Amino acid sequence: MRAEFPDFRLGSVLATSFTATLTERQGEPVERIPTPRRLVDWLAVNGLAVDSCTAGQLERAQELREAIHAVATAAALGGTPPTSAVRVVNDCSMRGRAAAVLTPESTRQWRLSSPTCVEDALGVIAADAISIVAGERDGRLALCASPSCRAAFFDTSRSRTRRWCDMNTCGNRQKKARFHASHRKGPSSAG
Repeated sequence: MRAEFPDFRLGSVLATSFTATLTERQGEPVERIPTPRRLVDWLAVNGLAVDSCTAGQLERAQELREAIHAVATAAALGGTPPTSAVRVVNDCSMRGRAAAVLTPESTRQWRLSSPTCVEDALGVIAADAISIVAGERDGRLALCASPSCRAAFFDTSRSRTRRWCDMNTCGNRQKKARFHASHRKGPSSAG
């Protein structure tokens, strides 16, 4: 990772990890892929390595990210996703030509049609979002309970009651806020 940018929030679900490249959506937003090179870095970390990315491809990736966030948010709230967001997700899914291949270690790996085909990588991310929203995977979409975050995440906990997109960031921040609030309400000193 490049030191001048905030760390990536990596999760086990590709589509919601991708939406986490923009955090604190309800507070002071933190953009984690502000440059084409940064998108290349994120894709590599997530097994979708490309050699390069243009400004136009970055713009398309950010459009897909926001569309996935809109669709996932609607699904988490039990609503109907915006038609324009569905169109972007479907379009990206259809444009991608990546193939799933089996490795000698019996794991799935994605093979892009070329090392410069960011569209293939976006297609994989869009297809992952579709499988989640369509209910094809065991878990449920939820929204982070942090009022400044409200990120969509895929809850695969046993009870399906997870409250935070990331316990180490949002959950910890909320626990600290409750702790400090309870200590401010403590007994006042008599003088």
